Amino acid sequence: MNKLNRIGPRTENNVNLFPLHQELKPAFMKEVDSHFTEFVNRLIAKSVLLESSTATSTFPVATCSERDLHKPKGLRAPPEHGKLFIARRSLLDELFEVNHIRTIYHMFIALLILFILSTLVVDFIDEGRLVLEFDLLVFAFGKFPVVVSTWLCMFLSTFILPYGLFLQWAQGHCCSSHRKIRSLFFGMLFMLFQSIGLGFGPTYVAVSYALPPASRFVIILEQVRLIMKAYSFIRENVPRVLSSAKEKSSTIPVPQVTQYLYFLFAPTLIYRDNYPRNPMIRWGYVATKFAQVIGSLFYAYYIFVRLCIPPFRNISQEPFNLRGLVLCIFNSILPGVLILFLVFFAFLHCWLNAFAEMLRFADRMFYKDWWNSTSYANYYRTWNVVVHDWLYYYAYRDFLWFFGKKFKAAAMLSVFAVSAAVHEYVLGVCFGYFYPVLFCLFMCFGMVFNFILNDRRKGPIWNVIMWTSLFLGQGVIICLYSQEWYAHQYCPLENPTFLDYVKPRSWDCHIQI
Repeated sequence: MNKLNRIGPRTENNVNLFPLHQELKPAFMKEVDSHFTEFVNRLIAKSVLLESSTATSTFPVATCSERDLHKPKGLRAPPEHGKLFIARRSLLDELFEVNHIRTIYHMFIALLILFILSTLVVDFIDEGRLVLEFDLLVFAFGKFPVVVSTWLCMFLSTFILPYGLFLQWAQGHCCSSHRKIRSLFFGMLFMLFQSIGLGFGPTYVAVSYALPPASRFVIILEQVRLIMKAYSFIRENVPRVLSSAKEKSSTIPVPQVTQYLYFLFAPTLIYRDNYPRNPMIRWGYVATKFAQVIGSLFYAYYIFVRLCIPPFRNISQEPFNLRGLVLCIFNSILPGVLILFLVFFAFLHCWLNAFAEMLRFADRMFYKDWWNSTSYANYYRTWNVVVHDWLYYYAYRDFLWFFGKKFKAAAMLSVFAVSAAVHEYVLGVCFGYFYPVLFCLFMCFGMVFNFILNDRRKGPIWNVIMWTSLFLGQGVIICLYSQEWYAHQYCPLENPTFLDYVKPRSWDCHIQI
């Protein structure tokens, strides 16, 4: 690249002397770029194969071929034949080293500055003083001591009970004369803990204490994360104990408690005894990522204050009509897309990288280049790799192992249904009402686009179509959920029935005003 940079200025300075060279330059550079891209792709493919062949000696994991996926049930592939963890950086960290990409990041910072200036100027005109109260953030994260105490209970119970149950089961499994009954008993205890201890308990606290939305999000998202982690720990280690008992081994493959504790904090949902680790912690990098998370929170605050609250505050006082709904959706696209970018940047990049750095966790592929997707199938695989890996290995692959490879469509549908239900559950508990907009988008439009905009769709036009539909979907989500939120504020019900909880309040709230 340095040579090309030195050559570049001389070529431009001699453009009048070499017009033929100037005409051939675009074609030449395009050809060089094509060959270079092909070379890099081959190099990456060869490196993956090399990592796969040496995974047993390097890491305690290995890759799994497609034919291993469809082995008979009696020959099920061991759990370590799954995701391969290797040391790699996050994609944005690499892209931000390019000045052109970093300029886009600077543009978002400039937009935040304009939001701040706009809010300060308007507040100064209205109030005659600078207003720096951040009342929306204070409200959204209210009752935080309840959140902290609830999280501690969830974490300690997930740390003690699943590991303790597994340890007791594993130590007595080999010498037990009633292995199936004993395994069923411990399995029922684990499912009871998952459903009541981690399932019902945190939800009851969030609802009974009337926690505000952001505080509920912290509890419910941690609830889902810990449920998935506990399941992964049991799912990965039980087959190892069963194989050890079948081989009549003298040693019981029980992970150390420190390995399980590390997994509970690690930014992955797939359990391994060991992960690739970096040699040192860059505390400056950690501080930068946490600062970016805080900055993203304030960014979201100003988006809601300037773009969401003013148009939706009085929307329930206006009669419903199709024109108003269409305008609401299109006016909500900008804040919806900005919120989407902030969620991706703050959580999937900054938050996960900060914890990965503190734990020296070397595999930073929490997402891929989802913005280049030309199909929704690729978008779902690359948007959130952490959750996708869990759904792929524990829902999709296990479904195919149980029912057979002929049911791929049913397996995909089941994964979509589980993901849509969990997303809707999170939003329903956090907002305090049932309005299955996201569920319908997932199960209806998401499934349709997944089959229509599949991996066979290539070219820039399909990327444009994907972005257009994604923008429109964000507008629908922001518009309808905001309308429902203010309808519940303006039109409370004294003695609600079951149908009142199911029926959207925004449909007839304007009649009661």
